[in-house]
Amino acid sequence: MKTDIQIAQEAQMEHIAKVAEKLDIREDELELYGKYKAKLSDEFMDRIKDNPNGKLILVTAINPTPAGEGKTTTSVGLGQAMGVLGKKACLALREPSLGPCFGVKGGAAGGGYAQVVPMEDLNLHFTGDFHAITSANNLLAALLDNHIQQGNILGIDPRQVVWKRCLDMNDRVLRNIVVGLGNKMDGMVREDHFVITVASEIMAVLCLADDMADLKKRLGRMIVAYTFDGKPVTADDLNATGSMAALLKDALKPNLIQTLEHTPALIHGGPFANIAHGCNSVRATKTALKMADYVITEAGFGADLGAEKFYDIKCRMAGLKPDAVVLVATVRALKYNGGVAKADLNAPNLEAVKKGIVNLEKHIENLQKYGVPVVVTLNSFITDTEEEVAFIEQFCNERDCEFALSEVWAKGGEGGVALAEKVLKTLETKESNFKVLYNEELSLKEKIETVAKEIYGADGVTYSAAANKELKRIEDLGMGNFPVCMAKTQYSLSDDQTKLGRPTDFTVNVREVYVSAGAGFVVVVTGAIMTMPGLPKVPAANNIDVDDNGIITGLF
Repeated sequence: MKTDIQIAQEAQMEHIAKVAEKLDIREDELELYGKYKAKLSDEFMDRIKDNPNGKLILVTAINPTPAGEGKTTTSVGLGQAMGVLGKKACLALREPSLGPCFGVKGGAAGGGYAQVVPMEDLNLHFTGDFHAITSANNLLAALLDNHIQQGNILGIDPRQVVWKRCLDMNDRVLRNIVVGLGNKMDGMVREDHFVITVASEIMAVLCLADDMADLKKRLGRMIVAYTFDGKPVTADDLNATGSMAALLKDALKPNLIQTLEHTPALIHGGPFANIAHGCNSVRATKTALKMADYVITEAGFGADLGAEKFYDIKCRMAGLKPDAVVLVATVRALKYNGGVAKADLNAPNLEAVKKGIVNLEKHIENLQKYGVPVVVTLNSFITDTEEEVAFIEQFCNERDCEFALSEVWAKGGEGGVALAEKVLKTLETKESNFKVLYNEELSLKEKIETVAKEIYGADGVTYSAAANKELKRIEDLGMGNFPVCMAKTQYSLSDDQTKLGRPTDFTVNVREVYVSAGAGFVVVVTGAIMTMPGLPKVPAANNIDVDDNGIITGLF
């Protein structure tokens, strides 16, 4: 079998202007980045703003395992399958982060014969959106330290600087640093920190902003520090908003590329779901809904993280109403949740499937709480047995879920027709009664505990002294009505990544809380979650190369 990058490099891509024609986009409404990438112009988005909305389909998954679930692959394959069936469809997905590409996870372009292309461009610099976000973030950091150095008129307490620098790379040594060393002209000596770019509040702000005016409002109210008497200092206070917006002017525009079968795909924004809100931009999703009859989008990691935030943060803020949700699982992942070691997942083991299916069960229950019809799809592997698949199908049918096998990795759009037909059937026969999980008038602790108990299955929540203090400060500042963005391990429903399946008898520990005032949510850090990942012992970067002809190898 060819590797993903080989399949992508052999693809016969259409000029992006031809792909755009499928969504009635004129060539002069594109801002071209070569032959196969483009940004949508403001003029085009203004022209279609009164079009009726298409149907919004969310793709999510059970908790990820080392075996891989193929959520993006399924999303891309479903979009291609809609094309096979003659439907006007568009994908709305996140941009990959460079950190995982060179770390352990690899890229995020799908896989096999269900990929978006150009794969190498997407997984590397793409159209520069992440670089623009990194630059805007670090410009604000520079202006903040410069203000302190140049007289500190605002009275910023250097011990209460909360704005962190960022880099779109896994680099653990930057988590905790000291800046300002040297002589007096080199700045105030203080502790500082880096986060990965996808955890920057500017990433969240860009992904939640409706337009430039909204972007500037959100940027301006971001809190960067507190004064000696405890008052918040914002980007507006530092006169940083305009210059940041200038850096983000082009990054605010959605990017258009294509799948291997030339289905249009808007790829825009990329906050992680374990440390941020895990969805592509509101602007891209809303634009796709105005262009296509069916929009397939996805939320990061498992439904306990990505889908919860898609519903409770993105849909709440943007007024989106999803029509169906596809929940991706694999036989291999269910066996892993049933206690089978990764090395033994290829062997038939119906008993392990029966034991591990409780993870799928909990995700079905969680998704049904939002009132959106659920379709379960099993990402097919050659090692799956008929008995294992039949058991999972019956299990889903008993829980009022449509079920379909997905073979998009091996067969592309044709391998997703069964899934597409089940999604279309669901859209025709089941009404979506979408509702968010909690009322924003609840206290922050009540929101945290609602998510922990209802979605994770926890018995309760404990808080560090620092978290308690910060929750009070946020509510005293008048931001207690914000939704919560839970930073939690993706590998378990609990905050302990070793607890597989459907954990019970556990509490969630909140060790840190901070407000993203520009994004409009409160980040709640649980367990040992890191906002700046590290590289593994053998990074993926070790196997990536480019030959004399410019052909990249080793990227996956």
